Amino acid sequence: MTSHSREKFATQVDSEILSTVRDLAKSEGRQLQALVDEAFADLIEKRKHGKPRASVMAVYQASHDTFAPLYKKLAE
Repeated sequence: MTSHSREKFATQVDSEILSTVRDLAKSEGRQLQALVDEAFADLIEKRKHGKPRASVMAVYQASHDTFAPLYKKLAE
């Protein structure tokens, strides 16, 4: 999702969540705004399709292909 302009807005968020997101931004060397943009884009994508993203399903399928016997044993 590409934005051609930026708009300021104000909101409130749980202090523990904000602290964790700030720590993530710092550890990744990114600005907090970049993580907020990413989170919004992920939420929009998730809600738009009502199903998991293709990239998520691809990783799941690869995991299942690799570890199917283990998953079967764990289910027993």
